[in-house]
Amino acid sequence: MIILNGESLTLEEMGKILFDNVKVTSCKKAMQKVTGSRAAVENIVLEGQVIYGITTGFGKFSDVLIPVEETEILQRHLIHSHACGVGEPFSETISKAMLVLRANALLKGYSGVRPIIIERLLEYVNEGIYPVVPQQGSLGASGDLAPLSHLALTLLGEGEVFYRGDLVSTGVVLDKKGISPIELKAKEGLALINGTQAMTAVGVVAYLEAEKIAYQAESIAALTFEGLEGVIDALDEDIHLVRGYPEQVAVARRVRKLLEGSRLVTKQGEKRVQDAYSLRCVPQVHGASWQVLGYVREKLEIEINAATDNPLIFGEGEKVISGGNFHGQPIAFAMDFLKLGMAELANISERRIERLVNPQLNDLPPFLSSKPGLQSGAMIMQYCAASLVSENKTLAHPASVDSIPSSANQEDHVSMGTIGARHAHQIIGNVRRVLAIEWICAMQAVEYRGIILASPHMQKWHQEGRNVVPSITEDRIFSKDIEALTSWMKEGSSILCRA
Repeated sequence: MIILNGESLTLEEMGKILFDNVKVTSCKKAMQKVTGSRAAVENIVLEGQVIYGITTGFGKFSDVLIPVEETEILQRHLIHSHACGVGEPFSETISKAMLVLRANALLKGYSGVRPIIIERLLEYVNEGIYPVVPQQGSLGASGDLAPLSHLALTLLGEGEVFYRGDLVSTGVVLDKKGISPIELKAKEGLALINGTQAMTAVGVVAYLEAEKIAYQAESIAALTFEGLEGVIDALDEDIHLVRGYPEQVAVARRVRKLLEGSRLVTKQGEKRVQDAYSLRCVPQVHGASWQVLGYVREKLEIEINAATDNPLIFGEGEKVISGGNFHGQPIAFAMDFLKLGMAELANISERRIERLVNPQLNDLPPFLSSKPGLQSGAMIMQYCAASLVSENKTLAHPASVDSIPSSANQEDHVSMGTIGARHAHQIIGNVRRVLAIEWICAMQAVEYRGIILASPHMQKWHQEGRNVVPSITEDRIFSKDIEALTSWMKEGSSILCRA
C-alpha cells in the first residue's frame, strides 16, 4: 500500500501503482489539511466574498459575480462545458496516472475540496475504474481543462470509464459497485480540472517507459558491437573520465560489463583502427540521452507533488490567491527535451542497423540473408527503421514554442505541454520498434559469427530475444517479429545490466 500525502510521491512509487497494481490510500494528516481548507471555502461562500472560481465565473467571466445559491450549479456547468476533448482516449494506464496525480495534488490541502472527492479518486484507482479521457483538446495552461473535465465527469456518474478491459457507461459501473455519484460543491469542479495532471500523467508513463528502453538500448548496442566485431578500446574508462560526464562514464561501464568475456570484440589495429561513430560513440550519445532523462525525472518529481490549481487557499482561508500554477511550461519543456533525447537513441540505432545489413560496411551476408538475392533478409526492416526515425524528427518539433491565445485573450499564453507529452510518448513507441529491429539484426549477425564466442551476458540476452523471435532461416512476415519483440520489450521482464 502506498500512502499519498501530496508531498513525497516518487516515480518509482508511480511505477508500482501503474504497473504492479499496488493499492493507494491517503495520509490522515494530509486529510486534516484538506478538511481545514474546505472549511475556508465554505466560509467564503457563506460570507459572499468575491473569490475567483468560487463566487465568480471563469476565465474571461472572472468579473461576473455568482449568487451564493448558484455556486454548486456553477461547478456542474463548468465540468459539462469544459468536457470537449476529442480524439482517441488515453490508455487505461495514463488515465489511472491522472487519477493518482489529481488526488495527490488535492491532498496538499490548498484546493478546498471535501475529503470525499479525494477518497473517490483513490477508490477508482483501487477498483480499476479508469475514466475515458480523449487525448486532444488541451492547451496546457489554465490546466488540462478538457481532459480533466472528462475525468471529473465520471465522479458525477456521467461519461464513460474503462472497467475490466471494457469501455462502459460510468453509471452502469457505479450501480454495479454500489457507488453513489458525487454532487460537486463550491470550487470542487475548478479544483478538479485546474491542473497539469493530464500532461504530467503522460509524462510519467513516458518517462518510466523511456528509462527502461534506455537500458535495453545499451544491451542491444552491445550485441551489435559483437556482431560487427567492434573495437573495445573505445569503451576504455580513461577516455570517458577525461570528458567528465558521469552519464557517459556510466554507459561505457555498463557496456563494458555486458561485453566481459567476449571473443567477438576486437582491439584497435586487429581488424580496423577505429569504428564508425554509431559504435564508437555509444557512451557519448546514449550518455547524453541519460542526461536528458535526469532532467525530465527532476521536473516530473516536482510536478507530481505540486499544487497546480487556482485559486489556492493558505492558512485555512486567511489568504486566498489567484495565480498561475496551472501553467504547464515546465512540463512542456521537459517533454520536448525528452523527445530529443529518445529520438537520438533511435537515430543512432538505425545507423547501427545499416551497418549490420549493408554488405559494403561489413563482412556479413548481404542484408543478413541466408540466400542473398533469392531472399531479401533484413533489407526492408532497415527501411522500416528509417521511416520511424524520420517520423520522430517531425514529432520532435517542440510544442512548447507554440501558443494560441484563448478565453478572449484573458489566457493569452499557453504551454501546449500536453501535445508535447503525447508526442514524446509516440516517439518512445517508435524508438522501441527501431531498437527491436536492431536486436533482430544483431542476433542474426552474432549467430553468423558464432554465438558461443559472445560474452556470457550477451549469450543470455541473445537467448531472451530468441525466446520471442526465431532465427531467420528464410524470408517471412517480419512485421510479426518486430511487433512481438516490441511487445516483449514493453511488457516483459528483462536481464538489464545496471551496474
